[in-house]
Amino acid sequence: MSEMADAIRALSAEKGISEDSIRQTIENTIKAAYKRTFGTSDNCIVKFADDNSDVDVYSRKTIVDGVYDPVMEIELEDALKLSSDSELGDEIDIRIDPHDFERSAVTTGKQAAHQALGESFKDNLYNEYKSKIGEVIIGYYQREHKGSIYVDLGKVEGVLPVKYQSPRETYEKNDRIKALIVDIKKTSSGIQLVLSRSDPKLVENILSVDVPEIADKIVTIKKVVREAGYRTKIAVVSDKSDVDPVGACVGLKGTRIQNVIRELSGEKIDVLRYDEDPHVFIKNALSPAEVKKVIVLDEDKKLALAVVSESEFSIAIGKQGQNVRLANRLCDWNIDVKTEEQAAEMDVSETDARKAAENLFNGDSENYEEITSVAQLSGIEPRVVELLKNAELDDIERFVAAAKDGSALKVEGLTQEDIDAVSKVINDTVEFEEEDAADAAAEDAQPQEVSDDEEEEYFCPECGAKISLDMSHCPKCGVELVFEEE
Repeated sequence: MSEMADAIRALSAEKGISEDSIRQTIENTIKAAYKRTFGTSDNCIVKFADDNSDVDVYSRKTIVDGVYDPVMEIELEDALKLSSDSELGDEIDIRIDPHDFERSAVTTGKQAAHQALGESFKDNLYNEYKSKIGEVIIGYYQREHKGSIYVDLGKVEGVLPVKYQSPRETYEKNDRIKALIVDIKKTSSGIQLVLSRSDPKLVENILSVDVPEIADKIVTIKKVVREAGYRTKIAVVSDKSDVDPVGACVGLKGTRIQNVIRELSGEKIDVLRYDEDPHVFIKNALSPAEVKKVIVLDEDKKLALAVVSESEFSIAIGKQGQNVRLANRLCDWNIDVKTEEQAAEMDVSETDARKAAENLFNGDSENYEEITSVAQLSGIEPRVVELLKNAELDDIERFVAAAKDGSALKVEGLTQEDIDAVSKVINDTVEFEEEDAADAAAEDAQPQEVSDDEEEEYFCPECGAKISLDMSHCPKCGVELVFEEE
């Protein structure tokens, strides 16, 4: 293969430009030189050998009888010397030796070729890296100028502006830098990639590489928030009940998350479980603090109160408010953190219930919302709702009856405090229809017929709670009991 064919192939490999584009550039270069010499390139024909080993240049002329334009025309007599089949009106291609071109024409052609190859190379790189915005790339520290760090990425140059740097990181010559591509620019010297070490997506990309469950879409990263160099919070969820999303990201003995921490130069990372319930999600988002309870103050405005113990208060707030600030961004809620004593002084323990009551009973009766299930009430812990649902006591009337006769205490995991809390919310927010209440009272007033096969039931004369003959005091109201045989 000739030197030209070798050169075309080498240039294609080096610049990433197709051989067709290189041939087109060579053709344009020859035509530019032709035009510079003859004033036009309309009749310039460039032909490449099949193996790119050679290129020929022709001037296509029309055969005439009497030449007026020697560039575009040729006398029949001269054409017959080149081809015996020539006739008037035919076109004939006459081979031109490129060495006959003017020197200035050759220089112009070279400049045009250089510019065309440069633009083609730049366009190819731009298209190649434009699709990589949002991906992570690895390069090496090259130099610093006005605070910005320039990174050698091989075919292109990267720049890490001050605003995208992690404040605790410093670099030296040839240090390895892994960064996120956030933008791409064309400059006079070529293509420049704008990089970031502070973007939350950098953490997401690094974690996705180290956690195969994320790559397999078993675990999903719902959101990442970050104060670069200091702390990152990551909310994850799994679509499989048997896969712990937090455990998958942390890894055995923390090996997976430690890889990410090392890559971020020791930045603290909290991996927590995402939950649709804001009470649960806010509690998780404030980790590593232990939150006693979360009270939704205004659901529309997304205002919430997190109650913690005195010892956990500083942890929940974090250094200079960092922990609660990141939790706000992660949950998209405005979270106020208070100690138990502060919350008690504010009297907000049943704010959810009062708000629900106001929503239910403000306005005309036709705007009332019919509530039949405990799950419809605000302010009930999800754990309690689930226990009542499993025990088939989630119906409000059924729960009230079970709380009254003491059978609600038999539900495993349900405490008297839980029952009292639900009862208080019901009393504050639910208004039973008078007709139903009257029917229930009338039913209670009816004497109970006891068959021979059934045991007689007894109820407290004060509160109506179910009692038995072996009791000396009512388990609900505490009144003393005395049984007399009729």
